[in-house]
Amino acid sequence: MLQQDTAASNTDSTASVDIPDVATRESPRQSRKGPRFWAILGVLALTSLLTSLEATITSTVLPAIISDLGGGDNYIWVANAYFLALASLQPMFGQLANVFGRRWPMIFSTVAFILGSGICGGATNIATIIAGRAIQGIGGSGISVLCETIICDLVPLRERGNYMAIVFGMVSIGAALGPLFGGLLVTYSTWRWAFYLALPIGGPALVLLFVFLHVNYDKSQTLATRISSLDWLGNTVFVGASTSVLIALSWAGGEYPWSSYEVLVPLVVGAVALAGFVALEATRFVANPMVPLHLFANPITAVVFLLTFLHGIVTMWAFYFFPVYFQGVLGATPYRSGIMLLPTILALVPAAIIGGLLLTKFGRYKPILVVALAFVVIGFGLFSLLDENASTGAWVGFQIIESVGTGLAIPALLPALLAPLTDKDTALATGTWAFMRSFGITWGVAIAGTVFSSRAAQLAGSGAISSDATVAAAFTAGGAYEAATAQFLDVPLGRALSYGQLRQHCQDHLSPIK
Repeated sequence: MLQQDTAASNTDSTASVDIPDVATRESPRQSRKGPRFWAILGVLALTSLLTSLEATITSTVLPAIISDLGGGDNYIWVANAYFLALASLQPMFGQLANVFGRRWPMIFSTVAFILGSGICGGATNIATIIAGRAIQGIGGSGISVLCETIICDLVPLRERGNYMAIVFGMVSIGAALGPLFGGLLVTYSTWRWAFYLALPIGGPALVLLFVFLHVNYDKSQTLATRISSLDWLGNTVFVGASTSVLIALSWAGGEYPWSSYEVLVPLVVGAVALAGFVALEATRFVANPMVPLHLFANPITAVVFLLTFLHGIVTMWAFYFFPVYFQGVLGATPYRSGIMLLPTILALVPAAIIGGLLLTKFGRYKPILVVALAFVVIGFGLFSLLDENASTGAWVGFQIIESVGTGLAIPALLPALLAPLTDKDTALATGTWAFMRSFGITWGVAIAGTVFSSRAAQLAGSGAISSDATVAAAFTAGGAYEAATAQFLDVPLGRALSYGQLRQHCQDHLSPIK
């Protein structure tokens, strides 16, 4: 448990169940918070913002990187190396936090993230950038799990929604502003600052972690005993299996068709290996499983894991495909597209804070999640009404409705998961929960991108979009997403689609948003 100058720690391990909701374990009285608490919370929020910013900033700086360093054939791995490391290692960091405490895994993760950022910023070839991004992803994986775990240590269950809202709000801000910051850096400075940006922010954060983050944990065991207690076999199988699935998803619909062996082989192998991992965790060969199966045995936790996966899917649909609508249908520039996406953020963060306050006041997560999901469903239904004639009020208002739902759910999901569990499950459950969220994000991008690209390829193959062979070939090969830009629309009609044709395609067939 974290040492601090306040009584903010969660000391009661009993769970009170209020059917159909799980009520809180602690009394409604909020604990007092001292300077150390706020310093730690500030560091957690700052590092969370930084990791999410770096996750999306490459979307606008990648062309400049390829232009400078070459390696266009491997461009996709600049993004994928980060996300693969981020997602596949999250359950492992949950177990590391149980065995070694929170302090040193968090410090290691921050150092890894800063190191990876420096490697990327100073890279002279594409291979170095990819390696740096993988190291960044390792750091980001630990930060994402440990930030949430530390908050659970710092505050009682009933109060967690407030502080989860702050941290997850910063994550959402970073994810949304990443492309905008990247565009500004490429325009007015150099792409290298997209990575160097982490150094002046991560350095002070690391110092604050050393000063304020002090953790009590069982030190009676030797280092060798603690290392041997880790689920090495389970970790190896899980990392290999999840990486295989994530690679398949990153290739599907873009690099290769879904029906190709390049996608099907790693997808099937990964799925079989994940099934084997589940079976392995239930055997006597694993004394301390990385993902205890009892986490899924409770109906409440099983539903929360599913909702977390679905929440990750729909969140990325809006982030990825509203820019397609703004640029491909409304003809906005990438910079203006980032500005037009701001209603999503400006609504999401206050909604997350409100959700946290409601959870703290009433101690019931089910009504919050029901209302949140209703807003999400209504918002996505309204998205289907958007076309080239939609008013500013329409696309602003529809974004706000969907983001209110997404934001309300943010602070309720993890407390809902932890409510029926004991405190000793916190780190492992949080790591598994973080993986489900990241896994959902990856599936969301893959599904939405595939539907959009497949429909574009179908129309291009039938000649319904353009008579130009070059354009049709590009669309058939999965190039529709890249073509949904104002720059592409400005190309003379003899070489590309007409503005109206691409508008109509984006409007009629942007199925992931519809």
